[in-house]
Amino acid sequence: MPAFAYQALDASGKTQRGVLQGDTARAVRQSLRERGLNPLDVTPVDEKQQSSPLGRRGLSAAQLSLFTRQLATLLSAGLPIDEALAALAEQGEDERSRSLTAALRSRVMEGASLAGAFADYPESFPEIYRASVAAGEQSGRLGTVLERLADYAESRDALRQKLLAALAYPLLLTLVATAVVTGLLIYVVPQIVGVFASMKQELPLPTTLLLALSALLKRWGIFLAIGLMAAIVAARLALRRDSVRMVWHRWLLRLPLVGKLTRASNTARAARTLALLSASAVPLLDALAISAQVVPNLPMRDALRRAAHKVREGGAFSRALADSGYFPPVAVRLIASGERSGQLERMLHEAANHQARELDRWLTVLTAVLGPAVILLVGGMVLFIVLAILLPIFNMNQMVK
Repeated sequence: MPAFAYQALDASGKTQRGVLQGDTARAVRQSLRERGLNPLDVTPVDEKQQSSPLGRRGLSAAQLSLFTRQLATLLSAGLPIDEALAALAEQGEDERSRSLTAALRSRVMEGASLAGAFADYPESFPEIYRASVAAGEQSGRLGTVLERLADYAESRDALRQKLLAALAYPLLLTLVATAVVTGLLIYVVPQIVGVFASMKQELPLPTTLLLALSALLKRWGIFLAIGLMAAIVAARLALRRDSVRMVWHRWLLRLPLVGKLTRASNTARAARTLALLSASAVPLLDALAISAQVVPNLPMRDALRRAAHKVREGGAFSRALADSGYFPPVAVRLIASGERSGQLERMLHEAANHQARELDRWLTVLTAVLGPAVILLVGGMVLFIVLAILLPIFNMNQMVK
């Protein structure tokens, strides 16, 4: 049964939006009137937007994980795909997810496969979803594949949350400290130290530097802020070019602590993706091509693509990864062990889990280092300000004596 997105007025004159299923637009309008709504617009979901009923943004990571888990549970319980999608469309948490689910059901009812329905909305369902679901439908293990996809989505979301949590405290501390020091330099320091300057007393070097910095911020602070914002925007625009991003990502890999974090997170993502696709009966070469797409670091992505080329020529996957020099040796050895024993899928899971543990360890180190480092830096700046204010007072006391 087709799905229709509607806009209608309720009894109080407020606009209501949602998705309803019906044979025709006229039937949906009649159903709205029976509910006490005055229909303004009724449009088939597939025609409302060419790309996706959600627009370009698509489902968030949390929404995708929840949708996959619920669909896997319903299919494992024995419900047909169309009935499972209908149930999800009715119990969706918001209009966006209900609209997408209704659109998917409409495509399935038209005779499309679930993977084909997912392919119509690439903003919400990446290539790994489409390939895994297609393999699951062909092998008759769609419920199992969706369960693994749900685990995969949840692990990726958990990894993202860990990274955000590790960086949130140092970033917040830096922003607050910058605001406090800037306020001191612009509003407090001139009023206190300016008294000594008006007395035409020779000021110590720290006080002179502090006054110069304060005057610079008061006079040019707005322009400095605009310049900083322009530099950030320019950097973001430059990073859209692959050549610039390649240089930036290579530099990140060379940094002592950031490089280890980057290697661990990208390796864990690639290994987990490969394990999922291998378990879903996706051919290795196709799995390598898809796994390269989910790796954000460009040098490591190119290394995976070169590895796929060597595997196509008959080479060993682990040897190709080792030759690149970008992937951790432990992960490479685990993959090599899986190739020799014929248990590549299990060893890919082991490699992903090992890198996830390494990432947790390095995130703990990063958090332990960044927090105190920012505190020491702010403490040093405050100490400099205090000394610059107190030194003229000490000099006046010496003159009085």
